Amino acid sequence: MHELLAEFGDKFHYYSYFAIMMIGLYAMIAKTNLLKKCIGLGIFQTAIMLFYVSIGAKEGAGIPILDPALGTADPAAYANPLPQVLMLTAIVVSVATLGVALALIQNIHRDHGTIEEDEILQRLRGK
Repeated sequence: MHELLAEFGDKFHYYSYFAIMMIGLYAMIAKTNLLKKCIGLGIFQTAIMLFYVSIGAKEGAGIPILDPALGTADPAAYANPLPQVLMLTAIVVSVATLGVALALIQNIHRDHGTIEEDEILQRLRGK
């Protein structure tokens, strides 16, 4: 039992990212308000970014810049910069996605007078 608790404690951040991701997924699926769906999308994307950045983290690792005076260095002493670079790109994509989604919600509200999916579907079926 002690080993199980130690394993859970070592991987606690992964479980917390998974829980946050599921909260975002629930908001996207279960909510009928389009703005709440966008908030859920932002939470979901942020949890995935946190997960990838935490994968790339390494205890005691430095930045991957070689010092010419030292010559060659041990690659194990450096953190992998690829997850951070990919997540910087993901942040830009998520901000653009959120901006487009908010603009679409604004247009939907102007055209239909509401941002509730149920009301929009009733109005479209009633036409």
